[in-house]
Amino acid sequence: MRGFDNCQRLLRRLISAGDPSAIPVAECAIDDYVEVTEGSQRESGLRLLQQDAWDQHAVVVGVQRSFAETVTAYIERKLAEEANAPDGTAPVRLPHEPLLSAG
Repeated sequence: MRGFDNCQRLLRRLISAGDPSAIPVAECAIDDYVEVTEGSQRESGLRLLQQDAWDQHAVVVGVQRSFAETVTAYIERKLAEEANAPDGTAPVRLPHEPLLSAG
């Protein structure tokens, strides 16, 4: 669970700061978590990260709230990729994938 804990701590700090320029850092943290996590644990871990972001969303305002929404949307995209990935393999991350924009 070390990868999960690291990702969760980083996402919490980033949401708390609410800096839109840090969205690529959040995406990278989520992508890294997906890449290092076994297939059977990936989906449940992503759902826990998403729930944690929603919990923070409920108590923050302004840019922090927008950042939390962006994080949850990105995780939802990763969950959809996970559902379409072949048996337990991590979805491939291409270096030229467009980043989600804030807002």
